[in-house]
Amino acid sequence: MSSVSMSLRHIVPENSSTTAIKAFRRVPCCVDGRKLASRNARRRAPGVRADEKRWGKVKAVTSPDCDGPMTATGRSNVPILSGSEVVERLKAFHENRSGEQNYSAMYSSIFGGITTDSAAMVIPMDDHMVHRGHGVFDTAAIMDGHLYELDQHLDRFLRSASMAKIQLPFDRSTMRSILIQTVSASKCMQGSLRYWLSPGPGDFLLSPSGCPNPAFYAIVIEGSSLPVCSGVKVITSSIPMKSQQFAVMKNVNYLPNALSKMEAEENGAFAAIWLDDEGFVAEGPNMNVAFVTADKELLMPYFNKVLSGCTAKRVLRLAEELVADGRLSGIKLRNITVEEGKTAEEMMLIGSGIVVKPVLQWDDHVIGAGEEGPVAQSLFELIMDDMKCGPPSTL
Repeated sequence: MSSVSMSLRHIVPENSSTTAIKAFRRVPCCVDGRKLASRNARRRAPGVRADEKRWGKVKAVTSPDCDGPMTATGRSNVPILSGSEVVERLKAFHENRSGEQNYSAMYSSIFGGITTDSAAMVIPMDDHMVHRGHGVFDTAAIMDGHLYELDQHLDRFLRSASMAKIQLPFDRSTMRSILIQTVSASKCMQGSLRYWLSPGPGDFLLSPSGCPNPAFYAIVIEGSSLPVCSGVKVITSSIPMKSQQFAVMKNVNYLPNALSKMEAEENGAFAAIWLDDEGFVAEGPNMNVAFVTADKELLMPYFNKVLSGCTAKRVLRLAEELVADGRLSGIKLRNITVEEGKTAEEMMLIGSGIVVKPVLQWDDHVIGAGEEGPVAQSLFELIMDDMKCGPPSTL
């Protein structure tokens, strides 16, 4: 008999049930950092009687080294639900939730189809993306019922999956078809399509080796209104940005991004701007940054340390029209100092959700004249027209 079995034998009578042994093994605790009780103290600790098999009879017990009792919630407080009862409660939850976004369709490779029931739009807790953050995602805008630049987003999505060492459940053309069919089933005319790849469900271990099948998910998020070209304030983020390896990969580890956005909101700003390890301007929490100099040159940071924004790249392409008609003198990707950024004529944030958003103030510095600049407004109009009319890649 193993040493573990021997110790349990001395503590719990041989006629005790397995349930009682497991319950007892969970009793010792110490919430204030002091050492666990000695073996003799553990032997004297109260356990759960073998005949107390019903959940309702489980008692709160006190560890010898703890000041107060552990809390144990009985069956009277937490119901045990059937599958159908869970579904009904999920439906009620979604009907009564106060969120601003509506989800009109979801695809899941777990159940192998599309659902328009928001209560069924769930993923397994043991998916490696959920408990280990091992997953990648991307988003494509839906404009007038058409997906905008799906192929560019899908290419980046697959590059991210390769960097994250996630196998593909289907080939590219199959995933593309699934995404189009999901949007079609949603009947959404205005919004966005977000999709994920993960090693899939399997267990709660660190390695994904126990996840036999990679998972592919997609959800359609309805948009209530079109983006507007209104000016905002930004601050410099104090939250460390991701290292280069993870910054250029669109992965689900967005805790730094979320904390950066929260920091901005706490300071009355729209977003917080990250600086790279050399102190140059990097990006916002989920958008790229661009500037217009006094010489009317459009500047954007290199994409080698930040996420390669599909919308930002399209804006750079459309900005060539402004160079052609003289509203811009040139377009350049290079390192940009904070001083250059704060003394620029115009500053703007660029991303699929906001398109082009002028920045009027960065920290305590007013940008340019402190109002929406002509280049930002022109780029906003160009990209919106592009989304409505559609480049050749628009579906």
